[in-house]
Amino acid sequence: MDCIHLSGIRAYGYTGYLPEEQALGQWFEVNAKLWLDISTAAKTEDIKKTVDYRSTIDIVKNLIQDSKFVLIERLVETIANSILQQSEHISQVQVILKKINAPIPDFGGTVSIDVTRSRSLYAVNQ
Repeated sequence: MDCIHLSGIRAYGYTGYLPEEQALGQWFEVNAKLWLDISTAAKTEDIKKTVDYRSTIDIVKNLIQDSKFVLIERLVETIANSILQQSEHISQVQVILKKINAPIPDFGGTVSIDVTRSRSLYAVNQ
């Protein structure tokens, strides 16, 4: 199976457990891997036989910017399911969501969640 990697998708959003996170917002970053068969697209150069990754980037950015979830677990799950819903060509997706500046005292790192979802699991959860 082939894989398209999308790295460093950044957007400002309002998901977070603390009231300040929902009011003031913060930066998030997403890396995504889309598994699909690109062989037909490679032979025909027909974009309809693959995924237009510009629309995937738009989906991720819009969900981060427009969603107001309490937990980033819900945001990353929503992103993964929305990417799967975008195209029947995608058989599996991995999404890594990073909360770049988590509001945790004396912590300068990032918090991230990594989920992998497949089309069969997505269909069951619908």
